Amino acid sequence: MTALTTVLSIPSPSSGLWYVGPFPLRGYALAIILGIVAAIWIGERRWVARGGQPGDIQDIAIWAVPFGLVGGRLYHVLTDHALYFGGDGHPIEALYVWRGGLGVWGAIALGAVGAIIGAKRKGIKLLPVLDAMAPGVLVAQALGRWGNWFNQELFGRPTDLPWGLSVSDDTAVRAGYPPGTTFHPTFLYESLWCLAAFGILVWADRRFQLGYGRVVALYIMVYTVGRGWIEMLRIDTVELEDVGGLRFNVWTSLVLFVAGLVWFVISARRHPGREQQVYVDGRGPVVDPVVDSVVDSEDPTTDRGPEHP
Repeated sequence: MTALTTVLSIPSPSSGLWYVGPFPLRGYALAIILGIVAAIWIGERRWVARGGQPGDIQDIAIWAVPFGLVGGRLYHVLTDHALYFGGDGHPIEALYVWRGGLGVWGAIALGAVGAIIGAKRKGIKLLPVLDAMAPGVLVAQALGRWGNWFNQELFGRPTDLPWGLSVSDDTAVRAGYPPGTTFHPTFLYESLWCLAAFGILVWADRRFQLGYGRVVALYIMVYTVGRGWIEMLRIDTVELEDVGGLRFNVWTSLVLFVAGLVWFVISARRHPGREQQVYVDGRGPVVDPVVDSVVDSEDPTTDRGPEHP
């Protein structure tokens, strides 16, 4: 059994850092960047299908991405503050984002703040644009999780399953296990779960014409179901842990699932169907009924007619 497991186990890369001339190239950063690009591309396509204009999601991403990176790092540092501010810590390393350590909850929370700022500046209604962006965020999370594979981090309990993750001997020893131990590849579990959740959201949105934030609410519910059971497999420690016998992030998933469910139900009762207008009144493109063309409403030379004084 041991020999079979060794043959079939998932190997970890010997290094997550390469050099292109004098410039370092990190696997973790590549996974995050690829995820961001995928999320913007998917979000743009969905936004245009909802009636938005090409380029809107890119403009919003200018705000959402840096806010999300800062939020993800803050969440990680706050929940693992001893790594940087404890007796053996080095506070300056809290800024070393390229080494890994982005908390998804913080990234989503502050990323949403950035999206709100970007949408408000462009006169875009918040809920429809968040509904358009939500599935792409799941793909970004799926790709970003492979950064943990490059860094050999955030894996689960030991397992003899043939898809167990093989890590370096030093990594296994630091985790408190003998060399040669294989672990649950929780990065892979979450990546696959996020891709499945992406499919569920896209299908449900097309089938039921979800609107008024219900795609976001469904995103929260589906993601947290998977994150909850995957979190139970992980062995990495955080400062805020084992609250009532459950990991802190499990409690976070439970609370957010309930919040997403309440949001979905209330939204469905109050606003059945989907928004017809995705821009704030007086903002966004204006369709000229004579030439059937789209005119930029922000152009001061545009003749908007008497209905747009």
